[in-house]
Amino acid sequence: MANTQRRYTSRSNRPKKPSTNTILNALIGIVIVLIIITAGFIFIGNDDEPEKADSTKDTESAETADGSEAEEDVDPEDQIGSEPIAEEEATEDSESSEEEATEEESTTTEDSTTGGTVTSTPSDDPLVSERIVNTGWKPVGTSQTGEHTSVYTEGHVDWDEKLKAMAYTTGLAADNMIVWRIENGGSPQKSIGVVSSNDKKEKYRVYLEWVDGEGWKPEKMETLKTLDGAY
Repeated sequence: MANTQRRYTSRSNRPKKPSTNTILNALIGIVIVLIIITAGFIFIGNDDEPEKADSTKDTESAETADGSEAEEDVDPEDQIGSEPIAEEEATEDSESSEEEATEEESTTTEDSTTGGTVTSTPSDDPLVSERIVNTGWKPVGTSQTGEHTSVYTEGHVDWDEKLKAMAYTTGLAADNMIVWRIENGGSPQKSIGVVSSNDKKEKYRVYLEWVDGEGWKPEKMETLKTLDGAY
């Protein structure tokens, strides 16, 4: 019994070896710590990158703001939008110039004979040199009574009164006037006559309108460039 007790005592005094579980637990702990440290570095790095990105964006925004301010006076949209306005202004100026030119070409004089205002306007008609209107023109008088009927027969009183009105309008004397044509002027009480001087240097187309009780009154006279096609 004594020997046995000694052997037991001897076993209990030997140093104990660490168990396998303890080693595994320690390794697991080390791995967890490493994971935590690695994750910390990752998160910290991600936090720095957004800050850098934000800083870069702020710099670009500042540069863009400066650039936009510098280019504010030459905005392409403003330039494009201004082109039609410039074209419209140019068109308006052109039209105004044309109107002014037309007004300058039209001449207005005072007729001492009739006391009216004579307006002469150039014409685009290839047959017509100018159109003349005189506010002083009066009806030439008539011997006709009752309801008026326009007549285009030579020798008739109405025909003769038309000739009188055209001589009055053109200033041609009766013996120095060739009547090329007298026709209806678009209504029963209007007539148009084409006349010239005997030498055909003076050529006119006269527009007449009947005034009841007063006779034929000139409305307008055209100075002709040629008689061809004028009647």
